Formats: sequence, structure tokens, C-alpha cells
Amino acid sequence: MFNPCSRAMKLLACVCGLALVACALALENGLMRTPPMGWLAWERFRCNTDCKIDPQNCISERLFMDMADRLADDGWKELGYVYVNIDDCWMAKQRDASGQLVPDPERFPRGIKALADYVHSRGLKMGIYGDLGTYTCGGYPGTTLDQIEQDALTFAHWGVDMLKLDGCYSSEDEQAQGYPRMTKALNVTGRPIAYSCSWPAYQGGLPPKVNYTLLGNICNLWRNYGDIQDSWDSVLAILDWYSENQDVLQAVAGPGHWNDPDMLIIGNFGLSFEQSRSQMALWTVLAAPLLMSNDLRTLSQSAKEILQNKLMIKINQDPLGIQGRMILKEKSHIEVFLRPLSHSASALVFFSRRTDMPYRYTTSLARLNFTENAVYEAQDVYSGNIISGLAPEHNFTIIVNPSGVVMWYLYPTMYLEQPLNFVRQQSSMKGFHPLVL
Repeated sequence: MFNPCSRAMKLLACVCGLALVACALALENGLMRTPPMGWLAWERFRCNTDCKIDPQNCISERLFMDMADRLADDGWKELGYVYVNIDDCWMAKQRDASGQLVPDPERFPRGIKALADYVHSRGLKMGIYGDLGTYTCGGYPGTTLDQIEQDALTFAHWGVDMLKLDGCYSSEDEQAQGYPRMTKALNVTGRPIAYSCSWPAYQGGLPPKVNYTLLGNICNLWRNYGDIQDSWDSVLAILDWYSENQDVLQAVAGPGHWNDPDMLIIGNFGLSFEQSRSQMALWTVLAAPLLMSNDLRTLSQSAKEILQNKLMIKINQDPLGIQGRMILKEKSHIEVFLRPLSHSASALVFFSRRTDMPYRYTTSLARLNFTENAVYEAQDVYSGNIISGLAPEHNFTIIVNPSGVVMWYLYPTMYLEQPLNFVRQQSSMKGFHPLVL
């Protein structure tokens, strides 16, 4: 939780010349203990600013009010999808006479504060976009080093709840100074503003150029790979990069600081039904932010059911905050991903890269490194079906569709070295229960 007293003490230490390193490098907001969920404009709506020709889909207050209404009225908010995030191209082409960022007056006639007030009135939170550089990626005013404090105060005054800070048109040195400096500036505002950093994406995403220890102290989440596009190839490229570098990436994720493989594109044009289910499952097992970029006003029922799957969201929001990883890559083009969860549970994703036909995949829990002397039960995350009596040494067979997944929520029901009545008591206490879908 946001603790103003703790923040005040930190700021006092800064003023007094104490703990300068901690002040510069600690994001004192207590936010995003689980991956953030919500909606983000960029992939679906890009930099469409022509409101005369395309008034419903241009970057304007109308678009964000529409999405806020859909999140509030269509069952999203109750599931945790609470962020309504503006991306690039919201600004006027010039700062005002005082050097302050201002929204485009025709597309945001009532200003960002009024929009944030509306979003808050719907029980939601609002995010905004900035760029550490002379220009944003879309060519709008950026935030140079001498403007960081002013822009942080502006965002806080407007009631912004999250800042995504991009890195176009800036040097390595400016990024190294600017991203930590924005952390300090956000702290000083006194408003809890979640902070999404694009810094590692501009430095190749990996050590030694990227210092993830530092990032974990200054950012709530970070982009470390290229932008997602509305295509299955783009999803696979991101997944491959995360899998190839999982030893680095898994270790740095956790409550309050997350790797961000970019937006969910489910409900757009580039993914099939099976591929949509796969992106949702794989992003969930990676403990990724669930930030949709689609049109919630026209979303199909099948896409909505994927995105609103309650057990999927429960897994994504698991309080342990451990990022999953690929544990097996078969010659049959089946890949298995595992994410440890609370209460000794696990999420397993069986993912098919095949393009021919459904594949019958046979394995055992022992082969997937489940060595505990226990009996397990699995709930299929999409169908809700329960598979009982899974002993580690026993083989089981699942059918995985091309480009598709089977995802299990797996939990022990019996520890064989314990008396049966003890096991039942422990299971009841620890919450080993299937979720009613």
C-alpha cells in the first residue's frame, strides 16, 4: 500500500543529505504487487489522430471514455482490468508558454485531468504516456532531462495513476540519467504513480548493458523487447526471446517489478482462436501484465471469454509473483511451461508449435520434474474439466491443437507419507479447490 509517512521520511532524508542513493534508486509506491491489468491504446489504435474522418477510432477523449465505460460495464473491472492507458500522440505539437505538456485541444477539449476524473468515477485508473527524449516516437514533445520534474508534477496534478516512459530520441547517457531521475520525481509528487520503463528495450534487454537490479528498484515494469504487432509471428518472436533468456528474466521478476512482453492482441485481426488462447496462457505463465490492446466495443464473445477466464486471471495474479519458464522442448514441437503458484500449486502449459493436426502428447508429472510423493489433481483452465488421481509416475495423454495450448492448474490432494485425514485437513486449509468457471 502507498505509505505517505514512509515517503515523507525518505524525502526528509534526501533533503538532509542522507540516503541519497536510496532516494535516487527506490520507487517508493508499493504498487503492482501483482501484474497490472487493463487496456492500452497503442497496438490497436496507434497514432490515429484524424478525428474528422475517423471520430470513433482516433486518439481522443471519446476513445478513452468509451473504453472506460466498457471496462466498467462489461465485467472487466471486477476481474481486475482497471487501467485505461493512453499511449503516444495525445499531446499538442508544442508545450505551452510555461513549458508544460498540454493535450491536443481538439481531441481532448476538456483536458487530461477531466478525463482522469471520469475514469476514476467509473472505479478505474488512468495511465499516460511520455518519452524520455526530445520527441516521442510519434513526433510529439518529449521529456528532456531538465523537464522531468515538471512533467512528473503535471501528471500527478492531472490524477494520473501510471506512467509509461518511452525512450525515442534519447542517448544512452540520457536514459541512464533520466529513468532513475523520473523515479525520484514521481516519488516527490506524493501521488502513487506506477512506473513503466522502456529503458531495457533500447539497450538490447540483457546484461551487461541492462542492469536488472537497478531496474527492479526504480520501475514497476519494463519493456525489454520490441513492440508486439498484430500477428502470430510477432507473438512467437517475443515468446522465443523470453524462453532463450529465461534464466536472466525469471530471476528479476516479482511483486512490484515485472517483465513486460507487451500487449495482449486477442480480439484483433492477426490471431486465430487457438492462437488467442495460446497468447493468454503463455502471457499468464510468464507473470506478464495483462494489458489488452483491442476494441472492447466490438470484441467477439470468444475473445471476451478468453480474456475474462477467471482461473487464468487467478493464476496470473498469484501473490507469489514467480515468473514461469519453459521446462521441456520436445522433438514433436510440443513445449511445456511451468509456473510455481501459491499453496503448492502450479500452472502447466502444453503448447503446440505444430501446424498440421491435433497432437496426442503423452508424458508424466515425473518427467516434468514433479518428484514429490503425492497425488495431484488438475483443472483444465479453459474447459474447467477436473483430472484426478495424477501420480507422478503415471503417464497421461492430452490432445493439443495446432498453435494451441492445454493449460492446467495443478495442485496436490494427497501426500502419501501422511495419514489421509491429515492430508484432507491440510488441503482444506491451503485452498486446494478447483475454481467454478
